[in-house]
Amino acid sequence: MEISYQRILRLPGKVTLPRIKKFPLSFKRYVLEIFHYVKSLGYSDTLDDYEKVKLGVFNQINFFQFLAGLFILFTCLLHGEFPTWACILASLPVIVNMFVLYFNREYKYQTALIAYFILHPLVSGFIFMNGVHLGLNLYFILYGILAVFFLKDKGFMIFTISFSMINFFVLSIVLKDFYYQLENINNTLYLFNEGIAIVFIFYGLYLIKNENSIYYLSILRNNEHLNRKNMQIQVQADKIKENAALLEKQTKELTELNALKNKMFGIISHDLKAPMHAIRNLFNDIEQKKISPTHLKKLMPEVVNDMNYTVGLMDNLLQWVKTQMQSEIVYLQRIDIGKLMQDVVQLVRLQADRKKITIEVKAQTEIYGIMDKEMINLVLRNLLSNAIKFTPEKGIITAGVNENKFLIEVYIKDSGEGISHEALQKIRGNNFYTTKGTANESGTGLGLMLCKEYLHRNNSELLIESHLGKGSTFSFTLQKSAGTTQKKTK
Repeated sequence: MEISYQRILRLPGKVTLPRIKKFPLSFKRYVLEIFHYVKSLGYSDTLDDYEKVKLGVFNQINFFQFLAGLFILFTCLLHGEFPTWACILASLPVIVNMFVLYFNREYKYQTALIAYFILHPLVSGFIFMNGVHLGLNLYFILYGILAVFFLKDKGFMIFTISFSMINFFVLSIVLKDFYYQLENINNTLYLFNEGIAIVFIFYGLYLIKNENSIYYLSILRNNEHLNRKNMQIQVQADKIKENAALLEKQTKELTELNALKNKMFGIISHDLKAPMHAIRNLFNDIEQKKISPTHLKKLMPEVVNDMNYTVGLMDNLLQWVKTQMQSEIVYLQRIDIGKLMQDVVQLVRLQADRKKITIEVKAQTEIYGIMDKEMINLVLRNLLSNAIKFTPEKGIITAGVNENKFLIEVYIKDSGEGISHEALQKIRGNNFYTTKGTANESGTGLGLMLCKEYLHRNNSELLIESHLGKGSTFSFTLQKSAGTTQKKTK
């Protein structure tokens, strides 16, 4: 296969001329492919990334030692002063390197390690023991360094290091006379071989450091990738939790709304329908002249009570539905609570007069608080109506306002029959609760529920104190205002 390369020359003022040269496959690419092939000998899916790094370094060192061994072998063959048997001895390390690479290619990793760290020092020492010194004594230091990195078994590692160091000591210190010593025959070639050994030592250390650095960088990248994945998973998990919490909340709200719907249908079908039917039947009797004017006059107070109850129920029912739809805007403004209290008392005055109940107002005008006027108006109306309902004839109800520097306290106190502990717990909860009044007045429990909801929207809450036989006090607080304030909230 041939690849064409074009070199384009751009000459100013002239036409661009191509020069075409044809070369065989790039030598550099060919060398890199061989290098990559040697490095990856024995790679398997059963090896983890770090084991592959160590195997790649081991293959590289053996390959370059193989090339250096070939150089030494050719030196012996081309140099006439070395006999044939000495050249054969010089080829033994090359053969060991070939076997090591072969064993790795066949996935026999342990055999390859034994061959390198036992046979290589052994044949090198055997060459020296036969009186041939080619300048390879520094290779024993290389074996000791590599043993620390490649051998997992401590016993094997200690044996290899000890064996290599003993060989190095004997050959460098003890033995002095050799039959064939390259240093005396060709000093330049001898120094070259020693230099190659030193290069292998530093190259081995470099490969170990470089491959480890690459491996640890890959670990860091993988950890970063895993951290990103974990963060994504955590975000998804949080979303799932949020969705689950939202679903649970919506399920609870739907359950409550369903219960509310059933309660509303019960109120509409019974509490609202019954008085309306009674009034309709009364007017039918009047139309058919089945009732005398005298009897009608006696029935009028009861009819008025039913009408008042029905109107109040419809008003509360509509207001309650608006709050549950969460569509009502809270319009906070500066309101004279004393004047508002007096206006509401006038609205329920007739209802109190029918039971001969006295309503005392202890609220001065020009006491300003921050509130939604319509909501607080309805709260006061419901609390006063509720007090009238549970106060016996000729009783007393006190509607008053207390103030300090920051807050306004509004209270409705009655002299009625009081509330039991069990009933008080139900009222303070989120349940509908109602009983018959002292004059057998009906109720639905909507009034108090609506009061609590509206007070909550005005940043307040309903407080109840009651003692059986002594009456009850309903109160709440509002923020006091010294200036003009208007604010819309939902």
